[in-house]
Amino acid sequence: MSAIELTAAWVTSAVSGVVLSGDRARAFTGVSIDTRTLKAGELYIAIRGERFDGADFAEAAIAAGAAGTIVPRGRGQALVAAQVVVAAQVVGSGFSRTSATNATAIIEVDDTTAALQALAHAVRVASGTKVVAITGSAGKTTTKEITAEFLAVRYRVMRNRGNFNNHIGLPLSLIELTARPEIAVVELGMNHAGEISTLVRVAEPDVRVWTNVGEAHLGFFASLDAIADAKAEILERATPSTVLVANADDERVAARTRRFAGRTVTFGIDRDADVLAAPVVDRGIEGMTARVSTPKGDIEIATPLIGRANLSNLLAGTAVALEFDVPLDAIAERASMLRPASHRGEVVRLARGVTIVDDSYNANPTATRRALEVLAGAVHTGRRVAVLGEMLELGDRAIGLHEDVGRAAARARVDLLITVGGAAAAALGAAAVDAGLPRANVRHFATSDETADAVAAEIRSGDLVLVKGSRGVKTDRVVDRLKAALA
Repeated sequence: MSAIELTAAWVTSAVSGVVLSGDRARAFTGVSIDTRTLKAGELYIAIRGERFDGADFAEAAIAAGAAGTIVPRGRGQALVAAQVVVAAQVVGSGFSRTSATNATAIIEVDDTTAALQALAHAVRVASGTKVVAITGSAGKTTTKEITAEFLAVRYRVMRNRGNFNNHIGLPLSLIELTARPEIAVVELGMNHAGEISTLVRVAEPDVRVWTNVGEAHLGFFASLDAIADAKAEILERATPSTVLVANADDERVAARTRRFAGRTVTFGIDRDADVLAAPVVDRGIEGMTARVSTPKGDIEIATPLIGRANLSNLLAGTAVALEFDVPLDAIAERASMLRPASHRGEVVRLARGVTIVDDSYNANPTATRRALEVLAGAVHTGRRVAVLGEMLELGDRAIGLHEDVGRAAARARVDLLITVGGAAAAALGAAAVDAGLPRANVRHFATSDETADAVAAEIRSGDLVLVKGSRGVKTDRVVDRLKAALA
């Protein structure tokens, strides 16, 4: 089946817009919302953000070669007039009238963000692609990557880039379904109620995956139950043929999935589930091994991904792959070759026997406690060093949640704890001391740059170093500094 052609006429119909100028048959090679990365021939959609109005850059987009632009009503006529002036200048300079009047298609709509979402939904429907959508407080991207790898054994698979998972990023990813892949695996992110609902409406997922409920973004919600209710929007707009893959080990997930209108498949480690890992062998930084029982048989699965959280993510991916009839032995083979996404549990081995567990992409209390469990369980001859950045977006519970992690660090018996950030990060270190970690073994720094220099100076041969923190704290700079020092 041929690719979907995004012509000005097709796009205008999809977004309920009005064409002010340009050839309605003109086709666009892609879609962009950023003039800095726009390529000639693409459609520029002028999104209005908190700090900018994309319509202010529409003329620059046209100058950069945009074949079309979507702008709010009332902003298009000025662009049409500007094109007329340019065309007259080109004709006057001796160029052909045909090239001069090959005008950019200018389309007006009521709301450009809604237009982007409508266009994505139209492409999604026209493509015929099966859509798998993943949400949860932690592990979305890893589960997406695992699921896509398993499905790629049998299918042409598209996955959304990086964490393009919000009301702008997801539509941009879905527009890539013009190539008509057989399956798309995407993640749905949120930090406010109602956002998952919007994404479900745009994506119309055939298979939904709910990994867990945790403290991420707790600063925007009154409680964990409120977060669970917002995540439960993944259940909306389901039909009897829709499949939900849900975490049986998470009580909040299990309590809310009972009202799902479609068919539910569960995965788990600690509780009975359709896809169940038991027994489990934790090999520390070498990965995980488990006997996995499924409705299609049992199999031994070994993966280099570290920690029980990643094993749970792998079980979710297995459940999805089985829904699409990927053979169990092919799943096990692919699982043995999985590698973590950048800064998401990467094990980096450096000179002098130093090993880094680079989990610096992001952090929340649940994920950080799990990372400390991996550190504690690792078989290693040197010191266990934890570099923990402040966990952001936790609201008025930030101090208490950081103190919980500090106590977990003490239980993990780390030899050196280094905290990074503001008062909450300092509270993490203080709680670790109160829980029994020697005060001399705890350091605190305000920034990751200061931390990077200190860690590079203090690291010893054979040390095992966990680095984890919220993106805003930039603990990845600690990893980069150690890599440079111990290359």
